[in-house]
Amino acid sequence: MKKTFSLLPLVFALALSACGKKEEAPAAAAPAPAPAAVAKIVVGLDDNFPPMGFRDEKGALVGFDIDLAREAAKRLGAEVEFKPIDWNAKEAELGGKRVDVLWNGLTITEPRKEKIAFTAPYLENRQIVIVTAQSAVKTKADLAGKVIGVQEGSSAVEAIDKDPAGKTVKQLKKFGDNVTALMDLTAGRLDALVVDEVVGRYYTAKKPGEYAILDEHFGTEEYGVGVRKGDAELLGKIQKAMDEMKKDGAAARISNQWFGKDIVK
Repeated sequence: MKKTFSLLPLVFALALSACGKKEEAPAAAAPAPAPAAVAKIVVGLDDNFPPMGFRDEKGALVGFDIDLAREAAKRLGAEVEFKPIDWNAKEAELGGKRVDVLWNGLTITEPRKEKIAFTAPYLENRQIVIVTAQSAVKTKADLAGKVIGVQEGSSAVEAIDKDPAGKTVKQLKKFGDNVTALMDLTAGRLDALVVDEVVGRYYTAKKPGEYAILDEHFGTEEYGVGVRKGDAELLGKIQKAMDEMKKDGAAARISNQWFGKDIVK
């Protein structure tokens, strides 16, 4: 007779053994490390771009963006260093980590967004056309065949290039700074200057009756603070500081000091 063996006792024993074991609780996730404090922020700027950032009669760096950056750094508990750079090489300065941020009337454009991460816009600006008070140029159409000045590396270059009126000018003459361009305009070596409105109105207000600003312009744009792509932590901290400054009135106070009114977005 063939012997048979039942598997039931073995299965029953294994079931009891399994029931007797306690399930191990999953290990608690390690707390995320706190964001490192920002010890120092190096701000890259054009030091000849009033009223955003420039040198006063004593050689000290002053300006609207200078004051905003100082206030933001104070709120972050960080030291701030202002480093004048060649504005035409600003992306290289930022990418090469020679500066941490670009904060000096930096216009947000699609080509720049490919290389730079921006905060939310904090100021609106237009590219205005300045001529001498005696100029026959009254509209953008009158710029046909004329020599137009711009700051090299500024958003004015792009604004003119994409405007139909820009295709009709005789020459687009580029300068290292707007001060030199204005001197050439006064001397008759330029027919017009295209420049950021906040800058152009600052200069022309100092010499009433010498210049005229056309009603037409080369488009509206927005300023933002630029940081390196991928540096989301610093970008977030600067944005938070800026939001607080707008909310508690610090940004409005700084704006009133430089423009006589609150123009912060």
